[in-house]
Amino acid sequence: MKYKVLLEPEAIEDFQKAIDFYNAKRPMQGGKFKKVVTQHLNTLKVNPFFAIRYDDIRCLPVKKYPYLIHFTILEDENKVEVHAISHTSQNNPSLIE
Repeated sequence: MKYKVLLEPEAIEDFQKAIDFYNAKRPMQGGKFKKVVTQHLNTLKVNPFFAIRYDDIRCLPVKKYPYLIHFTILEDENKVEVHAISHTSQNNPSLIE
């Protein structure tokens, strides 16, 4: 069964900020980051059942980068909702309720 992956506006903003950050450090690095995260998002389409970190939020570590993809699974709708793509050493206020 394939899941549809939906990025919330906050996650899209997180993703773009990280791409911009890596591009500012070194040209083309943002594109590499984007490719890796996109591969991880594609993984969620096939297998979203990663460890639950808190409440019902699951996290998928981004290989080679200090980021986590925070998401929930809506099994009855075959959807994965991505809430944030956050740096592991930064607080993400959008995830704190």
